[in-house]
Amino acid sequence: MANKNRNILLFSALALGLLFLFFLNISLGSIRIPFREVYTSLTGGQSSRSTWEYIIINYRLPKAITAVLVGMGLSISGLLMQTLFRNPLAGPYVLGLSSGASLGVAFVILGAGLLPPFLSGILLSSYGVVLASTLGSSIVLLAILVISRRLRDTMTILIVGLMFGSFTSAVVGVLTYFSSAEQLQKFTFWSMGSLGNLSWSSILILTVCVVIGLLLSLFSVKPLNALLLGENYAQSMGLNFKRTRLIIIIATSILAGSITAYAGPIAFIGLAVPHIAKLLFQTSNHSILYWSTLLLGAAIMLICDAISQMPGTNITLPINAITSLLGAPIVIWLIVRKRKMMG
Repeated sequence: MANKNRNILLFSALALGLLFLFFLNISLGSIRIPFREVYTSLTGGQSSRSTWEYIIINYRLPKAITAVLVGMGLSISGLLMQTLFRNPLAGPYVLGLSSGASLGVAFVILGAGLLPPFLSGILLSSYGVVLASTLGSSIVLLAILVISRRLRDTMTILIVGLMFGSFTSAVVGVLTYFSSAEQLQKFTFWSMGSLGNLSWSSILILTVCVVIGLLLSLFSVKPLNALLLGENYAQSMGLNFKRTRLIIIIATSILAGSITAYAGPIAFIGLAVPHIAKLLFQTSNHSILYWSTLLLGAAIMLICDAISQMPGTNITLPINAITSLLGAPIVIWLIVRKRKMMG
């Protein structure tokens, strides 16, 4: 009973914290906008300054929504992969999806010079980059799905995913070698990740993809609890392991693939948030971990985005740098603290 009350308290604190961070994220930036003005603009009221309202609706709100979607999607993907492969170091990109996306974008940005000017102009637009990223991750996904139907051993799929990653990285390396400084700069900026510059239509597509991925993940909650005890035990309980594995792979691919396409390959979140949720809630029950990981992922992504904006300045740091700089020490501290408590 005490544990249940503790979980209710934690979930309430997380939900309120997420709401506060959402408003804080919109409030902070090169220009600080008061909370009251943010609330007025978001609830359909008239802000005291038209410029504030324009900034909130056209720039900061889309970015905050993107941060929530990215945080939720990547953290749930990480939870799915860590449970499926029973590997604490597995993340959303372990299947090679981000490598496939990177290869698609590399072909467009680094290989654009080999194409006619009118065609390279189309491909180098934001939609061209998104399309290339989606196509790259989709090809890797199809290959993984074909292989997963033929293989019984889950660990072999993990190795195949890593091999895809190595292969695509090698091709990207070759393209990089023959690219100009300007092309390399564009590709580097994409690989650093970005939550801004998404249109409302792009956010709508991303939202649909993330919702589909999250719903598929939600249906996998009970099977994931069974998988904690091992594949053979799960099958002895009547679990259709191949179908469950396929749903988990598809859910992760939709989440990680769509997020990489629109925001770039964002590090740390998918790997670390599930660990933070487990340490915070002290449980391995996925009925609790699913929702805690979801809320924590969104909250941490909003914090990272707020820091990357360097409030009060015109400087914007790469989101990837912030997620890693902020995240890695937190996880190390949590793991060390857990070891001390157990010792």
